[in-house]
Amino acid sequence: MFHVVWYRPLRLITQNSLSSMCLKLMLSRPVAFPQVWKSCFSSRSLVENKNIILMGPPGAGKTTVGRIVGQKLDCPVIDIDDDVLETTWNMSVSEKLQDVGNELFLEEEGKALLKFSASGSVISLTGSNPMHSAGMQHMKKNGIVVYLDVPTTVIMSRLKSMKVDRIVGQSPGISLKDILQFRKQFYKRWYDIHVLCGGDIEAEIVAEKVLDAVKRYQNSELETYISTRSSRSGRSMEKDSHKYFSDVVTEGLAPDGGLFVPERGLPKFTAGEWQSLIEATYVERAQVILERCIHPADIPASKLAEIIGTAYGENFTCSKIAPVRHLAGNQFLLELFHGPTASFKDLALQMVPHIFAYCIPRSCNYLVLVATSGDTGSAVLDGFSRLHDTDKQRIAVMNFFPEDGVSPIQKSQMIGCQKENAWSVGVKSDFDFCQTAIKQIFTNSDYTGFLTVEYGTTLAAANSINWARLLPQVVYHASAYLDLVHQDIIPFGSPVDVCIPTGNFGNILAALYAKMMGIPIRKCICASNENNVLTDFIKTGVYDLRGRKLIPTFSPAVDILKSSNLERYLHLIANEDGQLVTQLLNQLENQGHFQLQKDLLEKLQQDLVAGWCSEEDCLAAIHSVYSTTGYILDTHTAVAKVVADRLQDRTCPIIISSTAHYSKFAPAILRALRLTEINQNPLSQLHLLSSYSPLPPVHWGLLETLKKKANEDHQVCAADMSMLMTCIETLIQSHFI
Repeated sequence: MFHVVWYRPLRLITQNSLSSMCLKLMLSRPVAFPQVWKSCFSSRSLVENKNIILMGPPGAGKTTVGRIVGQKLDCPVIDIDDDVLETTWNMSVSEKLQDVGNELFLEEEGKALLKFSASGSVISLTGSNPMHSAGMQHMKKNGIVVYLDVPTTVIMSRLKSMKVDRIVGQSPGISLKDILQFRKQFYKRWYDIHVLCGGDIEAEIVAEKVLDAVKRYQNSELETYISTRSSRSGRSMEKDSHKYFSDVVTEGLAPDGGLFVPERGLPKFTAGEWQSLIEATYVERAQVILERCIHPADIPASKLAEIIGTAYGENFTCSKIAPVRHLAGNQFLLELFHGPTASFKDLALQMVPHIFAYCIPRSCNYLVLVATSGDTGSAVLDGFSRLHDTDKQRIAVMNFFPEDGVSPIQKSQMIGCQKENAWSVGVKSDFDFCQTAIKQIFTNSDYTGFLTVEYGTTLAAANSINWARLLPQVVYHASAYLDLVHQDIIPFGSPVDVCIPTGNFGNILAALYAKMMGIPIRKCICASNENNVLTDFIKTGVYDLRGRKLIPTFSPAVDILKSSNLERYLHLIANEDGQLVTQLLNQLENQGHFQLQKDLLEKLQQDLVAGWCSEEDCLAAIHSVYSTTGYILDTHTAVAKVVADRLQDRTCPIIISSTAHYSKFAPAILRALRLTEINQNPLSQLHLLSSYSPLPPVHWGLLETLKKKANEDHQVCAADMSMLMTCIETLIQSHFI
């Protein structure tokens, strides 16, 4: 048996002779194909009977790359332009286009695809094939579609050198750039695999990227997750304990109490791949980054695109989603508050509910538990309330927050965001109690088993202990850097520092992950308020809770003493030594402290520096920035601004994460602006702030939520585990039974 690799010059091959070579080409008459004979006993396991279908704009290099891939796999190579269309029509593509015109050409091209069939081949589509829906559906039935994504500027340059100034579908008055941009929607619709081809990358390298991507696509076994507390010996003995992305999304917390992390780490992007995203939109960047972090066996590219499009749609008040704004000097603000609940949590929690709904079994009911120090609660409630009605029937959310430990507007917002499948419960304690209680509930197998048997309900988590919460946060840190490059603030490769108000360590961990994936972040600056346990830890290596009591501050989202996501970072710098992580966390739990050994502290301090900010300095920073720029920082961003001023060395830009809109903390903001009489009504406070004509404007989505839901109530619970469990059972009975 032999296979064929198609090259010029053309030679007539009949339909019967092709079928004897494991390549079926169903066409209306004998068709001319180029051929070179090669042995079939070669690397066939990669494609088996599937085709590798290369798709992309004209000038993307599909034909050249297809030939190289075909040679490496020793399988047939088919170019749709040369080997199908021209032989079917008995004329050149340009002659056919001139003969029938744009619209009819696309239809004729589609008809040719519908008559074509092949298996085990590498197929290079035309740039316009994806615009014919029926033709592409036919091709996808037996193929893996690989999108060669080349930046539009590069394509324009290539087409110019090829003396091409018009392409299919381009009408008078429409520029070549416009039609290339228009076509992207069709490429994005059909692909299974996305290959970034930035700059002047050689075809040989693109071919290798295609082969690597296809191997990944066909082998999900390589992308498993482990607990931060699992030992290497235990992992090697218990292969069945490995989890996949869908598992960690639904389970949230590992059975041993640890947090899930990818066993082989995060994917790394080349400088060229990052540079190919400089001109991309936020949604496009999110798609590319998350595709590399989530295996298509868990969420196919088309479904992921749908989820991202839904998450970052009209519910964001800024089309850029997470814009970067120059503040002063070398300081830039990453505005993360344009979502529906006005905090950075929206960037993840508008997406996570849809990921969760896709990943969970359809036969089960799920109750998502979340603990919040302020912003997470309303973001979770809003996100899960936007699910389709059928999903809301099987997925409910219960949000626990410290009854007296959040701002009045945050509290009103959490109460106002309650829906038929989403409830808030105020707990007479602090955030650390709420978070610890949820962890204990998850690891109480008797209780979780009882809920499953008695009520058919499984518990899940939506805090940043859930891996799916962290991934979207990686996107905005990467996107911020690319925005600075796009704005010509820095050339790609120049470093930046980031300064992040930090409590639970999730946001700053996402920045560290972006750095690991290839974004040139030099230092991550951890900014604490007066609950500065992280600052002390980063400076000394000693995490010490003995004698510490939580101090309520103007920045409640970082009023945290036990930082859950620090565990993931410890696992990272300890070279995945789960036993050491377990030892440290057990010591913290039982003795109230632990200390890093010297080599681990040195690793930590290569990544992190830290400082903290007093309440007085926080308010002073808000007043100073408003006085000089007219811009109002929220209290958490003000904490980061104060720390950035102290710790930056001004040798590179610094990106300060603006994690919430100031509207959520109106009393503190009004105090910072030195108003003596402050009405206690949250709506009145927002109207007063609006009268200042501030930058950015008052968050009207927040204002509308408070207007509509001002009279709703919520449940309040004592700081008692049995009481929390009773609340959970009551909710399950009311919603699922």
